[in-house]
Amino acid sequence: MRLPIADGRTVIGRMGMLLRSYRWALTTVIVLQLGASGAAIILPWMLGTVIDRFTQGTVEQSWLIHMLVIAIVLVAVASLLSFIAEYRARVLGEKLFARLRDDLVHSVTHLPLSVVEAAGTGDLLGRTTHDIGRVQYTVRQGISRALVLATTIIVTLVAAFSTQPLLAVLIVAEFPVLALLLRWYLPRTIPSYRAGAASWARMSGSASETLENADTVEAARLGRLRKNDMDASVVEMFRLERYGAWARMFLLGGLGAIVLVPVILIVLVGTLGMSRGWMTLGQVTTVALYALQIRMPVNQMTFWIDQFQASGASLARIFGVALVDDDRQALAVTPDSTVIVASDVSYAYREGEDVLHGVNLELRDGETLAIVGPSGAGKSTLGRMIAGIHAPTSGAVTVGGVPLVDLPEDMLHRQVALVTQEHHVFVGSIAHNLKLAAPDATDEDMWRALEGVEADAWVRDLPEGLDTVVGTGGLELSPARAQQLALARIILLDPHTLVLDEATSLLDPASARSLEKSLGRVLEGRTVVAIAHRLHTAHDADRVAVMVDGRIAELGSHDELVALGGEYARLWEAWRRS
Repeated sequence: MRLPIADGRTVIGRMGMLLRSYRWALTTVIVLQLGASGAAIILPWMLGTVIDRFTQGTVEQSWLIHMLVIAIVLVAVASLLSFIAEYRARVLGEKLFARLRDDLVHSVTHLPLSVVEAAGTGDLLGRTTHDIGRVQYTVRQGISRALVLATTIIVTLVAAFSTQPLLAVLIVAEFPVLALLLRWYLPRTIPSYRAGAASWARMSGSASETLENADTVEAARLGRLRKNDMDASVVEMFRLERYGAWARMFLLGGLGAIVLVPVILIVLVGTLGMSRGWMTLGQVTTVALYALQIRMPVNQMTFWIDQFQASGASLARIFGVALVDDDRQALAVTPDSTVIVASDVSYAYREGEDVLHGVNLELRDGETLAIVGPSGAGKSTLGRMIAGIHAPTSGAVTVGGVPLVDLPEDMLHRQVALVTQEHHVFVGSIAHNLKLAAPDATDEDMWRALEGVEADAWVRDLPEGLDTVVGTGGLELSPARAQQLALARIILLDPHTLVLDEATSLLDPASARSLEKSLGRVLEGRTVVAIAHRLHTAHDADRVAVMVDGRIAELGSHDELVALGGEYARLWEAWRRS
């Protein structure tokens, strides 16, 4: 499965909404730039006037000094207004990019877990790194800069027409030719930009998966295969980038010729016009200066149009994240108890291939239930059903009579939480990592949670204690300590039911058992579902559910199942001997 890509209308609509939320800041930038452009375009007009007065022999020294003073003032005003406009535009760009980035993070963190797992790491990683990086420059500077350039071009054209309409038409004549050039260029590069973004996502995913699973790659001798896959991605990226560079070279070469032609034509037509008495030397000079003055804005605007197309491909992927349909519709309901019941639950990751078959299970308040079974029996899938991560294909998992998938997200996490063997340490202090679960937690609350997972001792030994920065660029935590932080977050989250999916598998057996006992003390009175491959967890549990081929084959206490002499008894005997 691949995450959706927004169409052009959606991209324009979302960007329009983003810009409307900062309309007053946009208006301020435009007004400031209008003032700067107005001051700048008066200078060529003044020069043309001076030339005409010289040719007529009517120049007075006092008048010339007066014009010089006005020119100096206009240069100062134009420079000041341009500086303020540029500053405000940069500030606006930073706000726009921050809003865009925050919206993307919000969309990503609210994706259904099933969608994230189906899409894989490459697509999501590409959108949150390469695509957001690609639009960064455009959003921060391009939007406001394009407004400034458009304002400058319009004001310059108005000034040219007010000076000498016939010559001004020659400036405007370059725009249809430029439009034809862009019409040739854009259809050839937009697909290239989109393909490049997708190729980058595949390359990022391949690199990430290879690095994260380096041990497996080495053990299975997959190094050459992974290298060949990476080489193919790099070759594809190079091919697309080379094609884009060739097209841009053609565009810029054609643009350079197009913007020079009006200047030449203005001089030729102006010479003819002066000989016929249609126009003055000052008018020709003024419009020629306007034609030269407009070259840079036109060149830069063309550059930004190209950047907008490249960024548009990335924006389509960024906005596409928000188009993912939710896998549930939360209802305004409140459970009347904390009892979780699975009724005739079946689930299929792929249509027609059930991995759970008619599972029935009722959790008793405050009990510890261990789910054991061979690999692939459906233990983790059932745990996800109980945690409300996935909606059953058929049947229902309810808490207090309310389906878990009908609960709002924040309420669901207060009811039941899932802790897997996978963990993540966020860049920041230990306190920051813990407060992700409970933003209002006090230091006392955090120390209590750390004590509950026997992590308080090593945290106290750190020079800065809870304020110690961990993660990339900070203190690197061992897998065991990282998992302790994850479990401490769950204690702060304070759900009444906790699903541990081999949550202590990264710890050595002695540490794992000690941690589980600590959790048992802290979570006394809560319902705990422990999915484990270490059967000592089952020995300490109130009940044990044995899963085989997606069904609960046996259910009872440890002693009852050992006495039964069935599947659990065989697993226990094999584990005890090992």
